[in-house]
Amino acid sequence: MAILLALIPAVCWGSIGLISGKLGGTSYQQTLGMTIGALLFGIFSVFYFHPHLDSFVWMIGIASGLFWALGQFQQFQSMKAIGISVTVPVSTGAQLVCTTLAGVLLFHEWTTTKMLVLGTIAMVVLIIGIVFTSLRDRANVSRTDINTGAGIRAIIFSTIGYTLYTVIVNSSGVNSKAVFLPQSVGMVIGALLFAARSQPFGKPMFKNIGTGLVWGIGNFFMFMSIPAVGLAISYSLAQSGIIISTFGSILLLGEKKTGREMLYITIGSVLVIVGSVILGILK
Repeated sequence: MAILLALIPAVCWGSIGLISGKLGGTSYQQTLGMTIGALLFGIFSVFYFHPHLDSFVWMIGIASGLFWALGQFQQFQSMKAIGISVTVPVSTGAQLVCTTLAGVLLFHEWTTTKMLVLGTIAMVVLIIGIVFTSLRDRANVSRTDINTGAGIRAIIFSTIGYTLYTVIVNSSGVNSKAVFLPQSVGMVIGALLFAARSQPFGKPMFKNIGTGLVWGIGNFFMFMSIPAVGLAISYSLAQSGIIISTFGSILLLGEKKTGREMLYITIGSVLVIVGSVILGILK
């Protein structure tokens, strides 16, 4: 039962790209709708966790939320440029590499030789996984619906945003449960800043509130599963959601891949999951 509980974040987070893809809308509408859904969850968290919210927690949470909005908006941009099946595993792997490096360099999380060896192996596996996932078949390079340059740029900015989103909270020492509401407020502010000139309000935006609620449910059950199965298992299982988003986008959203690209994506996704599991063990 505890393992099933820990799998809920994987299902929720792995479905976000699929849900937003089905609901439609621009990247601005998807981001704003998702942040409003996250805000509803943030309000719920106050009544459930009863956190202490002082000015410092609000400052850290809003700053973190602003960077999350950057990360999520650019990820939606990348999904439109190169597809969900490429964006999610590459983005996940890049985030894991950057947050791990931040943990090692800023917070000195690897303190033994075993951790250094396993951590280095995990990083190499992740990088190889990213490379495999991003490979394209030469027979498919002429497709006009793929904008590789825009996708790469979006993933770079997305990775920066997501990395700072977590690093700010970790470096501040604030209770992660207390930061939910301020963080979600920062997310909405960030989404509004991005969408200020793009007329984000409309039916697609309101539909995408559901995406934010799904994200919030995943976040909630992540914290609920940690006492039952431990952080390492919860963290590792949550990363397996890339299987849902990667192959779901191909099967359900009709993203076109050649047989060779399917092989590349499968190998890359497996390697990203293996790397994340190793990092989970280190945590």
